[in-house]
Amino acid sequence: MSLWIALAVFVAAYVFIATERIPRLAAALGGAGIVLAFGVVGAHDVFYSEDTGIDWNVIFLLLGMMIIVGVLRQTGIFEFLAIWAAKRAHGDPFRVMVLLCLLTAVASAFLDNVTTVLLIAPVTLLVCQRIGVRPEPYLIAEVLASNIGGTATLIGDPPNIIIASRSGLTFNDFLVHLAPLIVVLLVVFVVLCRVLFRREFEADPRQVAEVMDLDEREAINDVRLLRRSLIVLAAVLAGFVLHSTLHVEPSIVALLGAGVLVVVSRLSAGSYLEEVEWETLVFFMGLFVMVGALVKVGVIDAMAHWLAGTVRGEAGLAVVVVLFGSAVLSALVDNIPYVATMSPVVAQLVAPDGPLAGQTVLWWALALGADLGGNATAVGASANVVVIGIARRNGYPISFWEFTKYGSVVAAVTVVLALPYLWLRYL
Repeated sequence: MSLWIALAVFVAAYVFIATERIPRLAAALGGAGIVLAFGVVGAHDVFYSEDTGIDWNVIFLLLGMMIIVGVLRQTGIFEFLAIWAAKRAHGDPFRVMVLLCLLTAVASAFLDNVTTVLLIAPVTLLVCQRIGVRPEPYLIAEVLASNIGGTATLIGDPPNIIIASRSGLTFNDFLVHLAPLIVVLLVVFVVLCRVLFRREFEADPRQVAEVMDLDEREAINDVRLLRRSLIVLAAVLAGFVLHSTLHVEPSIVALLGAGVLVVVSRLSAGSYLEEVEWETLVFFMGLFVMVGALVKVGVIDAMAHWLAGTVRGEAGLAVVVVLFGSAVLSALVDNIPYVATMSPVVAQLVAPDGPLAGQTVLWWALALGADLGGNATAVGASANVVVIGIARRNGYPISFWEFTKYGSVVAAVTVVLALPYLWLRYL
């Protein structure tokens, strides 16, 4: 009975989120409430279990970085970067999109992609307002670029961290094996942007001329706070890079950074807490509870084992199934819980006594499928949910289907291109 309740609730909630018949927060919390009320999951499952519970590392990483962004906003740095980007691109909307997307992709390789979009999204909103274009396409393009760029390294996308912990792969392993493909995919992505968003590249000439006459340095209104904020941010980013060496979770690093910055900034709580996307955080919690219910009743585990059983010891078939299966499933559920469930299955396949012993290509297929497939829908990756929340909060709502219209094309093209890369390089 629990199996059917968990499955029905998740499907219903997903339909409501996709159709926007009711607010996405209501759908997520309503679904979480039902699985709790029927006893599919309990308090321990929700709050304490690593397999079925809320991923507090994700929640508190987001909270810490949102507070840091809130303090940074008070310095005028986002206005500075917006004017700089617009002037560097000479006010051309397509050049602005390319510049912001490439900046986002590169940053996402060395930060986690959620942190990157939290920092870049405010800049995007400002630069789009400055040159007179709709910000929605630019925000969508940036989060897609963030998920692609984050695939290149161990710390760029949360699923990669899970894969690394299960497989023993290092930061350099990810860089050597995935970064070459990601560079190619980013070039393809820029071409796709020109085609997909071709109707969005008409700026207001008067506003562009006004931007070109601005001095971006005048946007900085608190140099002392900016210096302190950048020092703290640099320390936080160093903590992210060294978290495996320091044995400190990124969420702890973010919270410590936020705490230090709050103390040294001496700002009122309201000024920086305004930037916290409380609705996004609670939505994540509801989503984690529903996916946790699917994990507990065995739905996701059964799907993962079905994928494993389908390959029958054939490396080529295994790569195809894991790559495309991961892409499809990561489009439907957040790729973090999916990879957490699928990683043990891949570990069994490539173990010394497994049917595909030593075939590390399966780890790369899992990473590429989950990370790139997460671009397909608005709930496929954490960064997607965060950007949509920021857009809605600033008065630029992005619907589930508007995101999916662009994201599904990018996901399909990039995943398809990943297959010949894996095949030619490893098989």
